[in-house]
Amino acid sequence: MQLRYSFRVYPSAGQRMALARAFGCARVVFNDALRARETARAAGLPFIGSGELSKQLTAAKKTPERAWLTEVSSVVLQQSLRDLDTAYKNFFDGLKGKRPKMGPPRFKSRKDTRQSVRFTANAGWKITTGGKLRLPKIGDLAVKWSRMLPSVPSTVTVVTDSAGRYFASFVVETEPETLSETDAVVGIDLGLAHFAILSDGTKIDSPRFLRRAEKKLKKAQQDLSRTTKGSKNRAKARIKVARAHARTADARREFHHQLSTKLIRENQAVAVEDLAVKGLARTRMAKSVHDAGWSAFTTMLEYKAALYGRTFHRIGRFEPTSQVCSACGVKDGPKPLHIREWTCGACGADLDRDINAAANVAKAAGLAVSACGARVRPGLVPAQREETGTHPKPQPVTTSRQAGISVL
Repeated sequence: MQLRYSFRVYPSAGQRMALARAFGCARVVFNDALRARETARAAGLPFIGSGELSKQLTAAKKTPERAWLTEVSSVVLQQSLRDLDTAYKNFFDGLKGKRPKMGPPRFKSRKDTRQSVRFTANAGWKITTGGKLRLPKIGDLAVKWSRMLPSVPSTVTVVTDSAGRYFASFVVETEPETLSETDAVVGIDLGLAHFAILSDGTKIDSPRFLRRAEKKLKKAQQDLSRTTKGSKNRAKARIKVARAHARTADARREFHHQLSTKLIRENQAVAVEDLAVKGLARTRMAKSVHDAGWSAFTTMLEYKAALYGRTFHRIGRFEPTSQVCSACGVKDGPKPLHIREWTCGACGADLDRDINAAANVAKAAGLAVSACGARVRPGLVPAQREETGTHPKPQPVTTSRQAGISVL
């Protein structure tokens, strides 16, 4: 399987200028190709293929208006055309229902928060014996290696973000690393008061990185609003705001990586609920939902499960995990959010709302989680009137819709 490894790079002043030139050339080629296709579509002409666009690029390099495209590696320009093809493919696949819908390709701007160029193997880039990244027509970039690459990379993408940081992203082929099997399985209920509640009763607090950084972000944003548009002080203030947001995002990503790796290593199977994040992001809880980053966390769980030979389950969002008793499987209806604990009317078990939901997530995925994992405390329940006689009447059969999730 393919993995992406990202490392921080520190270009010199001259190398930053060379990278800016490469970003600009790749952006212009992308926009020219997109404009050519859109012009052909408006005129009712056939769709222009990538081969024809490549010929037009070669011809454009010989004109005075685009002669400066020769100052960068030709591989960067060709990869920009491949990026346009990928954007169109994703757009058409969304229309066909093969993937989530997304908008058509748009023109790139030099003011975009993210700029990137990609070098393939035929570009002649390499990692020197001194640990630097040598790129054609750019030079040797200093890289901060945090770990070893598992194999020889096939491509490298140099990226700059809104905070002015540079990264080198390598794509490598690696074999899945199968961990030793374990009998432990876990269901995960994601929330806001606690980031994750496990079916074994463990509650993981939500770090709330954005909430904790709000004061610093507010101060940086106020300093930015007081500067004059177009001034150098405004550019410096904008970088401070971007770096403050980047630190928050980095801390959240690190938390997701550590927790997802721990859960995958300790459990043979992991089950989560497919949450409607887009819908929740339109409510009054939008800031807290975005601060939690549930989608990024579940994506990490999914690909790490595939990497380490674990099983990942994603149950439907309409499963009544908070309405079903994890001990007896009886569904007793929805409950307001302020009810965090209740007693099951059928079996008398005392249930914690979040832990009970996590246990039901695991059961809905087919994982054998015992009811004791939900901190069920059976209590004494008086017998029903029809059960007190010597010869009780036969009880009606309870349908699956009435009973909810069956006890596995």
